[in-house]
Amino acid sequence: MSSSGIEKGVVTAEFEPPRGNRSRFAFACAILASMTSIILGYDIGVMSGAAIFIKDDLKLSDVQLEILMGILNIYSLVGSGAAGRTSDWIGRRYTIVLAGAFFFCGALLMAFATNYPFIMVGRFVAGIGVGYAMMIAPVYTTEVAPATSRGFLSSFPEIFINIGILLGYVSNYFFSKLPEHLGWRFMLGVGAIPSVCLAIGVLAMPESPRWLVLQGRLGDAFKVLDKTSNTKEEAISRLNDIKRAAEIPEDMTDDVIVVPNRKSVGKGVWKDLLVRPTPAVRHILIACLGIHLSQQASGIDAVVLYSPTIFLKAGLKSKNDQLLATVAVGVVKTLFIVVGTCVVDRFGRRALLLTSMGGMFLSLTALGTSLTVIDRNPGQTLKWAIGLSVTTVMTFVATFSIGAGPVTWVYCSEIFPVRLRAQGASLGVMLNRLMSGIIGMTFLSLSKGLTIGGAFLLFAGVAAAAWVFFFTFLPETRGMPLEEMESLFGSYTAHKKTNVMKEGKEVVEEH
Repeated sequence: MSSSGIEKGVVTAEFEPPRGNRSRFAFACAILASMTSIILGYDIGVMSGAAIFIKDDLKLSDVQLEILMGILNIYSLVGSGAAGRTSDWIGRRYTIVLAGAFFFCGALLMAFATNYPFIMVGRFVAGIGVGYAMMIAPVYTTEVAPATSRGFLSSFPEIFINIGILLGYVSNYFFSKLPEHLGWRFMLGVGAIPSVCLAIGVLAMPESPRWLVLQGRLGDAFKVLDKTSNTKEEAISRLNDIKRAAEIPEDMTDDVIVVPNRKSVGKGVWKDLLVRPTPAVRHILIACLGIHLSQQASGIDAVVLYSPTIFLKAGLKSKNDQLLATVAVGVVKTLFIVVGTCVVDRFGRRALLLTSMGGMFLSLTALGTSLTVIDRNPGQTLKWAIGLSVTTVMTFVATFSIGAGPVTWVYCSEIFPVRLRAQGASLGVMLNRLMSGIIGMTFLSLSKGLTIGGAFLLFAGVAAAAWVFFFTFLPETRGMPLEEMESLFGSYTAHKKTNVMKEGKEVVEEH
């Protein structure tokens, strides 16, 4: 008999830790995993203000500047593409460490850059870290969290991205007081500090229980599940569900087993995901790619990266006012991401996505209209249009942050079957970063070609199309165990599938 107490699918233990301790442990795991997101958010936010000074100090053209701003996300495709295979090979926890190492090196390279090619090398190294971080943090948190709090805890990476963005904006404001050639270097170099904290903090993190099961380490997996589940019975149920999803026979109950027909290192996964997917997997893939495309193509990174430029076009002339308004954007974004996180398990993923995208459409329409009016009346101070422009930037980031921001990562990290999750999630991240890079590298040119107001009206059209896609294709996933998630998909009309609560568990009914 194995020491873990796993016997014929039944787990026993002499001591059951208090439920509160378990909740705190899962909470702590989510926070530590999300440290990569703080670093990522800081890099995004700090470049928004640092770009003003980098352009002047390194004598960059507008085209060079927008490439510098957006290329990070193109570079991140390298990390995103490798993240699924890497995390299946070395585990979720050490993949987080690897992401932090790339961030550390990238921050230092950018801070000491003396010319445009040098700083682009730093962006490349940091971009690889971005790709790893954006895939692995939500996947790890989803796999550790119990179903009852999965939405809340899986939203942590998005919360911490926004905290990082806010810290980047604040860093811009304070370091802007330094001489031009030093200020932007401190802005970028400070980003290396959280990477060191991450390397220390990861020592306290357990490995993902689902990854452990796929490696045949059932005893270690149960120990993690026992610490992160609300009850002992839930830990037993979660272990059995993971074994079933991984096609491990119930009679294999030792602490360490040899997984039959193991494909966890990627063999056959891409074929099952892309070449010969089942109808449910095909629906899941379309849902994941569609939600990531919608999140970025609706223009959020145009606002995050180019807030000072947008506020300049709106009528705020001084750099100080532009940076202060940008800090306000960061505050609003962070506050509303917390709101979205707190209600995602109460109101559900689908409702928040629809509400969020609807609000984004209205905000983008009003923002595009007000900026167009200002652009067509040069030399005039239209206070109402200026006020409307600033206000709708805030409402846009607020409505994005209550739904499309956090729910995208929660939804896409929980819907894939366990064997396809790492690679499936990495595909979504790759598309997300590709679209983010395209927006970042073309926004200045787009705003010149269509006018800045026209650019935001284009984003409003994308938001309207996204709302229709969400309404039609995305079923509700709130409360569903990860191992049963696949049963929700296969029908491309989302309203045909609903979840109902019964005795604390959700039962899927087809209408």
